[in-house]
Amino acid sequence: MSSPETTAAHDRYAAFRHSSFTLYWLARFCGSFAIQIISVSVGWQIYDLTRDPFYLGIVGLVQFAPSLLLVLITGAAADRFGRRLIMGLSLCVELVCAVLLLLLTIAHMFSPALVFVILAGFGIGRAFLGPASASLVVNLVPTEVFSNAVSWNSSAWQIAAIVGPVVGGLLYGISPIVAYGIASAMLAAAAACTFAIPKPAQHTLSESRSLQTLLAGFHYIWKEKVVLGAISLDLFAVLLGGAVALLPVYARDILQLGPWGLGMLRAAPGIGAILTAVWLTGHPIRDHAGIIMFAFVALFGLLTIMFGVSNIAWLSIVVLALMGAADMVSVYIRETLLQLWTPDHVRGRVNAVNMVFVGASNELGEFRAGIMASLIGTIPAVVFGGIGTVAVAGLWAYWFPQLRKARNLQGRT
Repeated sequence: MSSPETTAAHDRYAAFRHSSFTLYWLARFCGSFAIQIISVSVGWQIYDLTRDPFYLGIVGLVQFAPSLLLVLITGAAADRFGRRLIMGLSLCVELVCAVLLLLLTIAHMFSPALVFVILAGFGIGRAFLGPASASLVVNLVPTEVFSNAVSWNSSAWQIAAIVGPVVGGLLYGISPIVAYGIASAMLAAAAACTFAIPKPAQHTLSESRSLQTLLAGFHYIWKEKVVLGAISLDLFAVLLGGAVALLPVYARDILQLGPWGLGMLRAAPGIGAILTAVWLTGHPIRDHAGIIMFAFVALFGLLTIMFGVSNIAWLSIVVLALMGAADMVSVYIRETLLQLWTPDHVRGRVNAVNMVFVGASNELGEFRAGIMASLIGTIPAVVFGGIGTVAVAGLWAYWFPQLRKARNLQGRT
C-alpha cells in the first residue's frame, strides 16, 4: 500500500490539492505577469528616449537598492507578522507604482528621473514581497509535497516570463497606456488573491527586538555552508552571466528587431524554463543534486557566451531558451535546498538575505551589464559575463564540498 509521501511524489499536481496554494500560485502568476509587462515597457521607453545602455543599468540598480538597505527589516517582518498580509500589502505598493507609470505616460511626463523614483518604489515593494512570499509557500503545503510546490511556484514566474514579455511588447506596440493599464489590473488581481488565502499556521517570531535577532538570518546562513553556498552561487553566477538588461540593445541595434522582437527575446528564457519546470514536477531530481546544479550553472555560462556572439535572431532566441532551461534546473535545486534546510522561525530573515542576493544577481547584474556595455561594448560585456559564470561554477564546486555532495531534495541527508 502506498504511503502519502510516495503518492505525493508521483502526483504532478499534488500542491494544487491545497486551495491555499492555488490562490498563492494565482497571486504569484498575476503579479509576475504584470511585472514582466512593466519591465518590457519601461526598458523600451528608457532606451528609446536615451539610446544609452547606461540608463538600462540604472533601472536595475534603483530596484535593487531597497532590498539591500531594508534587509534587516523585511526579513524580521516576515517572521514576526503575517506573511500573507505583508505579501498582499507589498503587491498593493507595486500597484500604486504601476498606476503612477500609467499617469506619467498619459500626461507625457515620462522621463528617466521620475521613472527611477517610481522604480525605487517598486524596489521597496519587492523588498518586502520577496521574503514574505518565499517563506509563505512552506506554510501552505505539507512537507512531502513541498518540492512539487517549489516547481509550480517557479513555474508561476516562468509562465509569466514566457507570455508577459510577448504580451508586453504587443501591448506597448498598441500603446504604452494600454500596457501599464493591464499591468495595473493584474497587480490588483494578485493582491485580491493574496488576501483571499486563509490565514496559514506560522511560527511567528517571539524573540525581543535586538540586533542579534535582526542578524539571525546572516548568522544561520554563515553557519550552514549548504545554504551559504547555494545563495552565494546564485549571486555571483547571475551577477556575471545576466544579459537581460541588454536585450533592448540586441533587439534594436544587433538583431534589428522591434518591440515585439524584444518581447520574444525576453520570453525565450521563460519558454525553456517552464518546459523544464513542468518536466521536473513529474521527474524530480532524486540523486546527485549538487553535482547536477553545478553542471547546469556552467552550462548557463557557456550558453551566455553563445548568445553574446550571435547576430542571428532565431539562433539567439533558441540559445536564450536553453539558458532558461539550464537556469531552471539550478534554481529548482537551490530553492528547494534553501527552504528545506531552514527552520521556520528564521525562514523570513534567511529569505530576506536570499532576496538581497537574488536582487544583486538580477538588478545589480543589470547594472554591471549596462556599465560594462557602455565602456567596452555590448557583445564583449555579455561574453565576459558568460566566462565569469563558468568560472564561478568551478570555484564554488571546489569551495563548497557540502553543497557539491548534496544528494536528494527531501530534506537534510
